[in-house]
Amino acid sequence: MVGRTAPKSALSMIAEDVADFTAVALAAAGCLLAVSGWMSRLSHRIGVPVSLLFLIIGMLTGSDGFGGVDFDRFDIAYAFGTLALVVILFSGGLHTKVGAARAVLAPAGVLATVGVLGVAALTALGARLCGLPWDEALLVGAIVSSTDAAAVFSVLEGVPLRRRVGLTLEMESGLNDPVAVILTTAMADNLVGRATLSWALAPQMLGQLVIGALLGAAIGGAARWLIPRARLSTPALYPALTLAVALIAYGVPSQLGGSGFLSVYVAGIALGNGQMPYQINVQRFHASLAWLAQIAMFLMLGLLVYPSELVPVFGTGLLLALYLAFVARPLVVGLCLLPFGYRWREIVYIAWVGLRGAVPVILATLPVLSSADPTDPLPQALDTFDVVFFIVVVGAIIPGATVRWLTRALGLQTTAPPAPTAAIDITSSLPIREAQLSFFIDRDSPAAGRPLNELALPDDATVMLVVRGEQLIAARGQTRLTVGDHAFVICEAASAAAVRACFGATATSDDAE
Repeated sequence: MVGRTAPKSALSMIAEDVADFTAVALAAAGCLLAVSGWMSRLSHRIGVPVSLLFLIIGMLTGSDGFGGVDFDRFDIAYAFGTLALVVILFSGGLHTKVGAARAVLAPAGVLATVGVLGVAALTALGARLCGLPWDEALLVGAIVSSTDAAAVFSVLEGVPLRRRVGLTLEMESGLNDPVAVILTTAMADNLVGRATLSWALAPQMLGQLVIGALLGAAIGGAARWLIPRARLSTPALYPALTLAVALIAYGVPSQLGGSGFLSVYVAGIALGNGQMPYQINVQRFHASLAWLAQIAMFLMLGLLVYPSELVPVFGTGLLLALYLAFVARPLVVGLCLLPFGYRWREIVYIAWVGLRGAVPVILATLPVLSSADPTDPLPQALDTFDVVFFIVVVGAIIPGATVRWLTRALGLQTTAPPAPTAAIDITSSLPIREAQLSFFIDRDSPAAGRPLNELALPDDATVMLVVRGEQLIAARGQTRLTVGDHAFVICEAASAAAVRACFGATATSDDAE
């Protein structure tokens, strides 16, 4: 009818409200992700873990900040945080080479088990001396007992650190979550009166670790056999298939009484050390997904925090953070690593760079969820969350900002060749069995100043490309290599050693597997 409009139905109004809310939420999420990604560059320069910046952005966006977002769903945060950790640990496993990690598996394993128990005990003692009751002190000690893989990987990225030290830190952070989760669950149940502590915890912990490791190896091994034989309709589905492996590797062991976190990390190692189609693309997908998970996870955890509620725990949190950094972890790390022949400088470094991150904050939600009514949790549970959050923030700022300086001060730097301005990536629907190598030509390289046709390369080896600054040079027999060049070579895997001998010990990438 002319001059009149039909009234909107209630359903259409609800749909419009939902559409508006969705648009605003997606725009806000996009802005937060963009700002967080941009700030990662700043984090890399100052040495503070990028995850800490994401936490701060989340806090500023929360109800006490300029964003005014009121978010107190600990259950959603725990579920999403667990998913994010699964993605991060699986990506870390995919990029861990067994050959290199085997040398540090024993010391990293001791740090991830005995070390976690020792740090938990000493931190609980420190919390008790700070005035916390024993049940709350034990819970705090359990929550902050493990290092965080995302924080450690982030702060060590680009640091020219000696291989054994870096691998020890990375392996420890990838392996030590299960013991901390088991301890925290037991202490949370004790705090809320659901269960009491007993020596039965020890065999339960051992059983979860064994089941998790065995099932993770089995799931990863099965995927390693199946994926190369899968004939998917498009290469884009291979990352989806490996992501499914990660989810299964966590969920199945968790339901069977095993450690899901240990299982997913072991499954990633088993799968990543095999051969699969489009391997480089799959690894890059999981690396990108791990970064996205890390950003979203820390933003969400930051929303849970009310900065105004951190003021009452300032003194306790600061004392415990300093005690953990200067007393508890150094003492435990020293006792754990001395039998393995680590030098004092390496022990000091490993003790100092044991960063906390998302794992303790996620574990701090367990006491809230363990309460009889999670919507009205015990005051001790909320106090524990605030104390742990403060410990994580302080413990990330102080060690994280000094990582590069400490690497130089302790003489643990390595001389790493600069990264090339361009690289060659070869992907295939079938596993690539040939070795793909890149070499930096320094002054001591036997290839420096020589044309390619004078190098005693095996017959099956070919120099595919030479990168000189911003130039891409097609490799010819007369092409002369100069200092500062990067040479990319493909050869049979059996000839990799002979190729390395021609260029010297300056390989900048491992064999493709």
